[in-house]
Amino acid sequence: MSENRAPTNRLIHETSPYLLQHAHNPVDWYPWGEEALRRAKEEQKPILLSIGYSACHWCHVMERECFENPEIAAQMNRDFVNIKVDREERPDLDAIYMNAVVAMTGQGGWPLTVFLTPDGVPFFGGTYFPPEDRYGRPGFPRVLTAVAEAWRTRHAEIEAQSRLMLQELSRSLVPEEGVPMPLTPDLLEKAYRAFAESFDAAYGGFGGAPKFPQASGLEFLMRYYLLTKRVGALEMVEKTLQQMALGGLRDQLGGGFHRYSVDARWLVPHFEKMLYDNAQLIRVYLHAAQITGNALYRDVVADTCNYALREMRSPEGGFYSAQDADSEGEEGKYYVWRLEEVKAVLEENEAKLFCAFYDVTEAGNWEGRSILHVAMPLQQLAERFGITLEQAAERLASARAKLLAYRMQRVPPATDDKVLTAWNGLMLSALAESGAVLEERRFLEAAEGCGRFIEQHLTYRDAEGRLRLYHLFAKGHAKGVGLLEDYAFCIEGFLCLYEATLQEHWLALARELAKSTLSQFEDTESGGFFTTPPEQNDLIYRPMDWTDDALPSGNSVMSEVLQRLALLTGEAELREAALRTLRRMVPLMERYPTSFSRALCALCFYLSDPQEVALLGSKEALEDFLRVLRETYRPNLVLAQADTAEAANASGLALLEGKTLVEGRPTAYVCKNYACKAPTTEPMLLRQQLSSGQ
Repeated sequence: MSENRAPTNRLIHETSPYLLQHAHNPVDWYPWGEEALRRAKEEQKPILLSIGYSACHWCHVMERECFENPEIAAQMNRDFVNIKVDREERPDLDAIYMNAVVAMTGQGGWPLTVFLTPDGVPFFGGTYFPPEDRYGRPGFPRVLTAVAEAWRTRHAEIEAQSRLMLQELSRSLVPEEGVPMPLTPDLLEKAYRAFAESFDAAYGGFGGAPKFPQASGLEFLMRYYLLTKRVGALEMVEKTLQQMALGGLRDQLGGGFHRYSVDARWLVPHFEKMLYDNAQLIRVYLHAAQITGNALYRDVVADTCNYALREMRSPEGGFYSAQDADSEGEEGKYYVWRLEEVKAVLEENEAKLFCAFYDVTEAGNWEGRSILHVAMPLQQLAERFGITLEQAAERLASARAKLLAYRMQRVPPATDDKVLTAWNGLMLSALAESGAVLEERRFLEAAEGCGRFIEQHLTYRDAEGRLRLYHLFAKGHAKGVGLLEDYAFCIEGFLCLYEATLQEHWLALARELAKSTLSQFEDTESGGFFTTPPEQNDLIYRPMDWTDDALPSGNSVMSEVLQRLALLTGEAELREAALRTLRRMVPLMERYPTSFSRALCALCFYLSDPQEVALLGSKEALEDFLRVLRETYRPNLVLAQADTAEAANASGLALLEGKTLVEGRPTAYVCKNYACKAPTTEPMLLRQQLSSGQ
């Protein structure tokens, strides 16, 4: 790929780094839009749809091997209308066509390669195709020839089959309608058993290689533990978090987590870094730290937040979407080490200590080089080198700082500088919670900056006065129709920011966005939320996303945030919408429990008989009360605050109505269903009231 050549296709006018990477291909690429779809219909040509993202290693490989090949490009241009899509810009399109390819082939992934009728209906697809037959896959030219020939000779048959495919797709993974299903603890127990059956007791995580972090699953297991005290749930979480934190999945120098591990031991990562993984893992480690008090988890939270602030934050205060796996054309080159490099940077004794701890050897542990991972406990390292634990920790920290400074002089992986609304909502939650719990002002300031960025750059009001969201911000401009995940994740982020700062403004934003979500996305007849607003009319059907995968589904997050808002505001319609959504998911949670772990978190909230805490007094005077609330993980608690009784009654929040200060002192009320215990002015009594209510 050469960026010095003259542009050869329409992608040069796009803002997506991924699309711009393909702007110089000899392929006659179109972005998804009216022009390409109209041409396909006018010429009655099939569409070749290629979907990927900028940090995708195999997307780069297929570009180098196929899309930069003049002969293959000529074949594509002759027989197809070629459309390139950034899955992060259009996750709705990606979900529809990924479901189709999985239905056709039994597997999915990126790059996603799908052949469509001129009406956009898929009839054949796959993922990565090599330039010639290899890896047990047909070569891309052979695939192109076969598909083009089939379209010419069996046009009517393909059209008929595609109509059947469309019917199946529009019905797939949509919960069956019928009698509303009860929300019972049996669903939680079934999910716990399913996670236990797939748990890797040796290395943590679930299933075999490749291994993904599964943040939503770990979150569910912590919530389940808090509800039931089943120690096995917390043991699965701790084993997994410790193995990930000590392994190559975590960037031991720079902080943050790579996308997934290609092996079962969490040693060899797929080196891309995604904002959404890191945002979710920050919260998982933070909640584990609150439950267990383990200092390792707090360190991981701080390191990952610092990584995000250092490498992923935009000048405007939002956060970029991803960093590539490759640098200088090699996967992982930026992150791995040769023994002589470490020796060149560090003093001799320092290098010996570092290499022993992080497994840096002459032979290496991956393709002749070393992926840093913790090879022994710190106590063992100290004993081996005859030093104290404190000395070992200090020397390792010094060595890491030197090697990080050296590494930053290397050619870094490319950063995808799109700022995605949904993923920034996730990061907003992570930084707000971390800043509050760790009492780290920098994280809280970054959260407030992110909140202001979303409000200033990614919101607008429509003709009806509703507060709306854009989907992303790139090259100085907001664009794209806001999707359900954008609203759900931002509502949760603003709620977290409200609880961290006690600034009413953030709660008001969450509340208004929730009302806007209900008016745009809710399926009022059957429950749940569509992925897209009604005006998004360039899809073959209006999708509903239910499963919790690398990202939680918008339906799962909405089913919890609406419950939380309902308790704060007293607005019953919010709770009813949340429970309609949850009940519609029950049949799916019964059949595929581990695929609905974030929805199960919302069910935990519902079944927990949540606690409601009202605080009266200035934010500064309430600090000791807030420390009590944050000293352990309390996911089934909602919080509201007002400075005075007058402000409480004027807030419009049912939880604050009628609350007053006792003897003019800061006061806490612990309630359930708005029935409150005696107000207290003592943080110690607040702790007792919270514990007795669990």
